[in-house]
Amino acid sequence: MNAGILGVGKYLPERIVTNVDLEKIMDTSDEWIRTRTGIEERRLAGDDIDTSDMAYHASVAAIEQSGVKPEEIDLILVATVTPDQSFPTVSCMLQERLGATKAAAMDISAACAGFMYGLATAQQFINNKAYKHILIVGVEKLSKITNWEDRNTAVLFGDGAGAVLMGPVSDGKGLLAFELGADGSGGKHLYKDMENGTLVMNGREVFKFAVRQMGDTCIRVLEKAGLDKTDVDYLIPHQANLRIMEAARQRLELPPEKMSHTIRKYGNNSAASIPIALAEELEAGKIKDNDVIVMVGFGGGLTWGGIALRWGV
Repeated sequence: MNAGILGVGKYLPERIVTNVDLEKIMDTSDEWIRTRTGIEERRLAGDDIDTSDMAYHASVAAIEQSGVKPEEIDLILVATVTPDQSFPTVSCMLQERLGATKAAAMDISAACAGFMYGLATAQQFINNKAYKHILIVGVEKLSKITNWEDRNTAVLFGDGAGAVLMGPVSDGKGLLAFELGADGSGGKHLYKDMENGTLVMNGREVFKFAVRQMGDTCIRVLEKAGLDKTDVDYLIPHQANLRIMEAARQRLELPPEKMSHTIRKYGNNSAASIPIALAEELEAGKIKDNDVIVMVGFGGGLTWGGIALRWGV
């Protein structure tokens, strides 16, 4: 049984914070942010909306597009490092709110690579026929763990959610291969400070790791799928830094128009960035039936993951 994506949804908070807005509250500039990251603005959620709320809105859209009823969902996987609380998990809160009464539920904590881990996990359940319909959500409210006095990290992150509903698809379609990995020795370069509860990042070290790992992961997942760089129709990288994304694109020898660029509008949404980008590109008509798509991400842990899939049902 092939596992593929039946529906996609996204949610972005209404509040837009531009680089010019940040110039007013910290020692930075629009030019500095744009040239180093590719980010021009980001969305931030207010106090009245939390991680589970954003996950719910994205999930409703994905479920509606899939045609699957909430009570037909067998499992809910939520990738996040910014849950509403330690427990109950966001996935359990989502299960109740959606009315997915038959679904098991668990959260995945793999930072920005979490959505990749979720897709790979869901594929196993569907391929072995244990479950038929699985909801995977990448969602973050990073604004609540951002140190707004650290200009090196505060300019990078945004809030949002993306969701997909996975299920059986026809032969040759769906997930073709995945590549997951971790290097715990690099955890010291990107972590949440337990004293003040905010995110800490050694940008230089994370950049070096990501440039190497994103490209390597793309190549390995294509090899596992029995594909070549020339087979790739579209690249959806984790939207962390435009220079890192460009390195992955160049490694695949793809033209610029074949890579998703949502970072300009939304910044780094961690686990939510790839599903949000997927939803955006589908809405824009940039992904067609039978296209080969590579999705690749990296994050705290350090973790990484790549997926090769052929679009369609």
